[in-house]
Amino acid sequence: MKSYFHLDMYAFFVSVEELFAPSLRGKPVVVGGRPNERGVVSAASYAARKFGVHSAMPLRTAYKLCPQAIFVDGHRERYVEYSHKVYEVLQKFSPRVEMASIDEAYLDLTGTERLLGPPLAAAHALHNAVREATDLNCSIGAASSRLVAKIASDQAKPHGILWIPPGREASFLAPLDVRKIPGVGKVTERNLHACGIRKIGDLARLDESFLEERFGKWGLALAGKARGEDAGAWFDGEIPETGEGGDPKSISHENTFSTDTADAGIIDAMLVRLSEMVARRLRDHRLYTRTVQIKLRYSDFATFTRSMTLDHATQIDTELAAAVRGLFHKAWTGKPIRLLGVYAQSLEAGEGQTSLLEENKTERWRKTLEAVDRIREKYGDTTVSLAAGLNAPFRARVHENPENLPGKDPRRKDDTHG
Repeated sequence: MKSYFHLDMYAFFVSVEELFAPSLRGKPVVVGGRPNERGVVSAASYAARKFGVHSAMPLRTAYKLCPQAIFVDGHRERYVEYSHKVYEVLQKFSPRVEMASIDEAYLDLTGTERLLGPPLAAAHALHNAVREATDLNCSIGAASSRLVAKIASDQAKPHGILWIPPGREASFLAPLDVRKIPGVGKVTERNLHACGIRKIGDLARLDESFLEERFGKWGLALAGKARGEDAGAWFDGEIPETGEGGDPKSISHENTFSTDTADAGIIDAMLVRLSEMVARRLRDHRLYTRTVQIKLRYSDFATFTRSMTLDHATQIDTELAAAVRGLFHKAWTGKPIRLLGVYAQSLEAGEGQTSLLEENKTERWRKTLEAVDRIREKYGDTTVSLAAGLNAPFRARVHENPENLPGKDPRRKDDTHG
């Protein structure tokens, strides 16, 4: 029987801020920026959540709901540091760890009972180990599937442990709202409600044929999820060994300007900076992109995307930036820009054939960027940048996964054996 844990750090960003500023403890705290700025809430303390503040909410809305809250910009480098500390603890419990985000992870503990004891004992040991190493709390869900483990950890919040014994999955899920199923958002919830489906138990009682007819392949995945099975999208497949697999289907970064701009210099600098960030994550995963896409949103919220296929797959900053800037200037009408996004798609394991004339230059860039990435790894992602991107008024959204998410850099594994 499989045994999975899902670990979710307790109000992670806020909790890390409290380590450095204990005076914040117990107070309504909002991480993500100032209340008069554009942008969204990255995290809110439980004291702020009581007023209706939640992540992804516009900062200005959060201020209206809770004007007494303490708004902080956040410190991305601290969150990365503590995420790595958590990851190091997790690796001591299982060789199969998947960081789903900067503050949550899945572990496969199948076959570890002789070493770690039964699930509840192992969960308590893990909870204590994370607390000892980081001074932070977490919630842990344990079950025979990742999906049920994730839902269990959510039910165990803010910092509890919940184990669902094998055979009890369906009865645990049945009384919960369908929105508790990972992947069910507002639109799917509304469509399910229209069918009279409000609880997961309602969903489990339906025939798969009805769900497939109504929702297609997603309907079949929903049927499996309602039974407590790992089905559909991210839950297909196993948790890989550390440093193996788990590669993304696409990689992207976006920026919302604090003030709409039509300044071509600022826009170009931002496109270069976003391209650098995407390229860094491509190298982290040892992937190459064949298709590049941009997104631009004007001040009136009109939004457009443009894409192109490259003559060879790449992970080189300058090549990405050149393609991105070319796409943008063909599409831009000159109106003020509110948001820019850069996306790498059609990801491949190799770059394919390059021209002989370009190969020497590409090889020099590879060696240079390897050195640059090592510097960024040690001193921070903003320490080295292409000159064209230095003036970009970019501020990373702290809730986004960083370029060097723990366990996502295969080079880290190689270095330990060097």
